[in-house]
Amino acid sequence: MDRPSFSAVELAERFGLVVCGDADIRVANVSTLVSAGESDLAFLANPRYRSQLASSSAGIVVMRAEDADAYGGTALIADDPYAAFARLAALFAPRAEIVPGIHPSAAIESSAQVHADAQVGAFVSIGDRTVVGAGAVIGAGCVIGEDCSIGEDSELGANVTLVTRVRLGKRVLIHAGAVLGADGFGLAMEGGRWLKVPQLGGVTVGDDCEIGANTTIDRGALDDTVLEDDVRLDNQIQIGHNVHIGAHTAMAGCSAVAGSARIGRYCLIGGGAGVLGHLELCDRVVVTAMSLVTHSIRDPGEYSSGTPLMDNRSWRKSAARFKQLDTLARRLPADKESE
Repeated sequence: MDRPSFSAVELAERFGLVVCGDADIRVANVSTLVSAGESDLAFLANPRYRSQLASSSAGIVVMRAEDADAYGGTALIADDPYAAFARLAALFAPRAEIVPGIHPSAAIESSAQVHADAQVGAFVSIGDRTVVGAGAVIGAGCVIGEDCSIGEDSELGANVTLVTRVRLGKRVLIHAGAVLGADGFGLAMEGGRWLKVPQLGGVTVGDDCEIGANTTIDRGALDDTVLEDDVRLDNQIQIGHNVHIGAHTAMAGCSAVAGSARIGRYCLIGGGAGVLGHLELCDRVVVTAMSLVTHSIRDPGEYSSGTPLMDNRSWRKSAARFKQLDTLARRLPADKESE
C-alpha cells in the first residue's frame, strides 16, 4: 500500500494552521528534527531544541510564529506545536480497517450480544450477558467475563481481560495484557487469619479513555472503581478497588493508587509515583515521578517527595544526618535560650 502524502497547504487548511515557505512541499512520514528527511514532518515545541533547526533536513516543521522568523525552511505555524503535531501525525498512523464479524474460534455465550458491526478476533471468549457495541474491536485472545459492556468504537488489544462487571464507554482504547475487574485487595483479620472480603462492585470507564499494556484496575468492593472521561493511563499501572479518577487526568508508567483514593480532574501523576488509600487529590494536582502521596492534597499545584539523585557516598552521609534531624530539632529551643 502506498504511503499517503500531504502538502503543506493541505495540512494547513485541514488543521487551521499557517504556512511559511513552500506551500506545495509534500511529506509522507513523521520524525524528529535530527532524524527527519525531506519527506518528513517534524516539530519544535521545546525551546531547548531550537538549535537543531539549522541542521534539520525536515520537509516541514511545526513551530510557533516566533521560531519561524529565523527559519529558512517550510513551517506550519501553531499556537501549540506539540498538540498540532499530535493531530498531524495521526494522519500517518490511521486505525486499521475494521472487518466486522466473529472469528470461528471465538467462544460466545448465547446470552451475550455482539453488534453486527463489531470485530471479534481469534480465540476470544465472551461471557453471559455481555454487550459489545457497534464498531468495537476485540483483539485475539481477549477474555470478556459476564455482565460487561464495551462501548461503540472501543478497541481491546490482544489478551485483554475484563473479569466481570466492567463497563467501557465509547472510543476506549485498552492495550495488550491489561486486566480490568479483578478482585480488589479486600481482607479482614479474624483470629490471626485473613478473611477475604467479597468484591461485589465493578469497574466503570468513561468515554475516550486509554489504558496501557499490563495495567490492572481492580473492581470495587461495593461501589464501582471509576475512571471518568478522557483518563489516560500508561503501562503497568495499578489502580486499587473503589478508586475514583477524575476526567482528563493522566498517569505515567508504574504509578499506583491504593484503594478508595480519589484523584481530581486534570491531574498529572508521574512515573513510579504512589497515592495511599482513602486520600483525596483536588483538581489540577501534579505529582512528580517517584513521589509518595501520604496525605490529601487540597490545593492545586506541583508536589514532590524523596531526595534528588546524588552519588552514593553523599547519599549515605545525608541518610545518616536524616536520622539526627529530630534530635537537632529538639535541641534548637534550648540552644536559643542559652544565647
